[in-house]
Amino acid sequence: MFQIAIFRSVTLHKLLLAVLAIFTVGCSQFQKEQGLAGSYEGPPVSVGKGEARAYVRLDEQGKVTTLGILMSEDALDGLPEQVSHGAVEYLLTLPPEAKAGGYDHVSVEWNPQGHIPPGVYDVPHFDFHFYLIDGKARSAITATGEDLARAHRQPEPSHMPVDYVLPEGTEVPNMGAHAIDPGGDEFNGKPFSQTFIYGFYDGRIIFMEPMMTLAFLQSRPSVSTPVKQPQIYSPDFAYPAFYGTYYDADKKRYRITLDGLSMH
Repeated sequence: MFQIAIFRSVTLHKLLLAVLAIFTVGCSQFQKEQGLAGSYEGPPVSVGKGEARAYVRLDEQGKVTTLGILMSEDALDGLPEQVSHGAVEYLLTLPPEAKAGGYDHVSVEWNPQGHIPPGVYDVPHFDFHFYLIDGKARSAITATGEDLARAHRQPEPSHMPVDYVLPEGTEVPNMGAHAIDPGGDEFNGKPFSQTFIYGFYDGRIIFMEPMMTLAFLQSRPSVSTPVKQPQIYSPDFAYPAFYGTYYDADKKRYRITLDGLSMH
């Protein structure tokens, strides 16, 4: 009887351990699955009198649905009024979860005098670059000498977003060339407020760029604008269906976003 009692005790103990292990693994898996959805933020960077940071939002399957920049309202104050090299760049680190969408980092560029072409983008504005390449690859873009041809190399027509063109003279070191939409308001007699740029280098897309004026941001907008798409997508990164600018009066901050991101 004593041996039987010991056997039963040991068997029950093993059974309880097995059940506990299954329960623990199940809970861990459940927590892991539940933990995929949500927003993840990178570290803050000082901009003006405020700060900015990059963030990413994932769905329940861990797919990237939104990339964005959180910028405090006071980041629009105390910005340099003149800079000798045209723009001030603030580099933002994306959280590692953004890698699932193919994006590497974000830069915010403040252009107090604007930039080319004159009469279009020569007003104080921000360029928000969402880069698909890393900093080392960016540094290799000189847009001079032999590299100028690579910077301006046209993509396959089916890979160019509908209505967009890649004009000569838009090549910039550490960036690449800028594809624009000639049908945009700023090219058709209306003042520039916001627009969307595709960045190219060596015939492929390397960044997405919402661009907007200081005055537009100061109007505290809440707008979402469709992004024109190519006929054929690259499988290496997620394309945004919309870009948005939203002012949050409660948190006194802006969200500049790439929304509806999808791998094709």
